Amino acid sequence: MDEDDSQAAEPAPRRRRHLPAAERERQIVEAATRFFAEQGFAGQTRELAARMGITHSAIFRYFPTKEALIERVYDQVFVARWNPDWGPMVRDRSRPLEARLVQFYREYAARIFDYEWVRIFVFAGLRSVDITPRYLAIVREALILPVCAELRAEFGLEPPDALPLQEREIEAVWALHGKVFYIAVRKYVYNLPAPEDVGPILADDVSVFMRGAPALFRAIHADAAALRKQAAG
Repeated sequence: MDEDDSQAAEPAPRRRRHLPAAERERQIVEAATRFFAEQGFAGQTRELAARMGITHSAIFRYFPTKEALIERVYDQVFVARWNPDWGPMVRDRSRPLEARLVQFYREYAARIFDYEWVRIFVFAGLRSVDITPRYLAIVREALILPVCAELRAEFGLEPPDALPLQEREIEAVWALHGKVFYIAVRKYVYNLPAPEDVGPILADDVSVFMRGAPALFRAIHADAAALRKQAAG
């Protein structure tokens, strides 16, 4: 717990109307989300309370530690915005993979191209708060690895249960994902211009990736198969 998390005596703030517990808790989480997006996780909960016009101890009636509050912010900002339908959609082979990826990234951008989401994600990585690795683990399992398997199916290559996914394949898909995310970083972290309508840009990114992916994945697959044959003697 940070220094400011002590519940020492404090001056009473201006009187606020009484709210139901669930509503007050919701207000604290929303205010904390904005606060951490602006200040990072070094921001003190005492300052958060002052901004809200409530006592510092009021926060601790709902969240016993700063870490518990951060965990709630993670659930609201990151977990709640991940659509569980995206996984099945990406794996739906009744449609071309390129169309699936374009749909995914358009829907994904609509949820995460957001000031609070992007800045909290970056601040969490800089401060070693475990939000970033936990969220990236979700992305890896629900998106990156399935897309690798779908690329193999699209190009007529062996599935992962016959030949394990190779690091180069996984990194190639991460590169596409990072390219998409960088548009949001440019806007919300660096305060640089970014397209208002990212839909066509995302479609271009996926198109460029899909044009180069067949040759790359076949080469990676061939190298892995050769190493497997060599190891088998």
